[in-house]
Amino acid sequence: MSDLISTTASPKPVLRLHDAIAIIVGIVIGAGIFETPALVAANANNPGLLMLLWLAGGIVSLIGALCYAELTTTYPHPGGIYHYLRRAFGSNVAFLFAWARMIVIQPGSIGLLAFVFGDYATQLFSVGAYSASIYAAVGIAVLTGLNLIGVHQSKWLQNGLTIAKVLGLLLVVGVGLVWVPASVPASASPAIGGSSGGLGLAMIFVLLSYGGWNEAAYISAELQDVKRNMLRALLWSIGLISAIYLLINLAYLHGLGLTRMAQSPAIAADLLRQALGEPGAWLMSALIVVSALGSANATIFTGARTNYALGQDFSLFRFLGGWHPRSQSPNQALLVQGLISLALVVLGSLQRKGFETLVDYTAPVFWFFILLSGASLLVLRLREPEVPRPFRVPLYPILPLLFCLVCGYLLYASLAYTGIGAAVGVAAVVSGIPLLVWMRRAS
Repeated sequence: MSDLISTTASPKPVLRLHDAIAIIVGIVIGAGIFETPALVAANANNPGLLMLLWLAGGIVSLIGALCYAELTTTYPHPGGIYHYLRRAFGSNVAFLFAWARMIVIQPGSIGLLAFVFGDYATQLFSVGAYSASIYAAVGIAVLTGLNLIGVHQSKWLQNGLTIAKVLGLLLVVGVGLVWVPASVPASASPAIGGSSGGLGLAMIFVLLSYGGWNEAAYISAELQDVKRNMLRALLWSIGLISAIYLLINLAYLHGLGLTRMAQSPAIAADLLRQALGEPGAWLMSALIVVSALGSANATIFTGARTNYALGQDFSLFRFLGGWHPRSQSPNQALLVQGLISLALVVLGSLQRKGFETLVDYTAPVFWFFILLSGASLLVLRLREPEVPRPFRVPLYPILPLLFCLVCGYLLYASLAYTGIGAAVGVAAVVSGIPLLVWMRRAS
């Protein structure tokens, strides 16, 4: 019976500090940094403002990380945000979050990363008319299978992919700053954007690129010496990510200039093509493949933890609440997450706008619950003052309130600037309300 899923087995602290950093960095530095710099440049009217926007994104992420450091060290739990919302707002809100994360947030994120992997893998070697979709589906299946085998195999792969990704990005930085001659000075370029609405839109793209550090909440129960290492993991991760983002945008400015940045459909590939020719573009495609795989693997790893917590607390989803004692993973939760992600890949394949549709699908739901998680810190400080807090957010309550305001703005923007995909995502979450009512009446 030892090989069977166990409802009595529980997460063990098997992750070290460097494993946590690799997971956080692996999630955050995904496909976004290869797409968003051009969009940010199109809404900034000078290089200084462009760099200031990316620095501001790092500061906002740091504020959010400090809030999460208090929550994760005070309430370490594999359910992460689900657990905080349950303590602060009750099981109904927690259920809706877990439902949203199970059918919208995580599968949508995994699916869009898989599409990025598929698109760029196809540039390296096409396998037919549906090459990108085939690669995307195979990528999800293989990474989910690896997580099913065991947490140790998954974390080794994650560490390797994250190292390769960071080294590749540093290569882009080196090429842009050293190899490529300086572009025409930005002052000679026409002004681009610069309106208040444009700057707000630019900040949305910046924070999209920084998004994902909140996934640290789902490894708190598996991190060794969590009271000390969680804060260190978050600070090291945000610091490393911010430095890489600032350097890579500086490289783009040096090699391409603000105007060419704004007009480039594939900014990193254009930079390496300018320096190395077509082999440079091929190298860039390979780097994006590695980056997307690393982010997808980390997202699969953390995503199933909420499904596991849902199965622990609600009898209808009890089959998700098993923890495999040998693999040290929530295997049933991983399987369900993988199947939903594959279904979204099929949907995206039929529409042929998989990446854009899934971004719209996930964004409003994501920012709504991140806003609630920030509010949960304020509520739990008032409701449970006696609970020991190994780390307390400095400048409380100013920083948590500032974080909530930023999340509120991004929730508004994600509804205002997205299309039908956002409505479908919101409807999917709302569909959980009748299910919740039915479970309450049946209990």
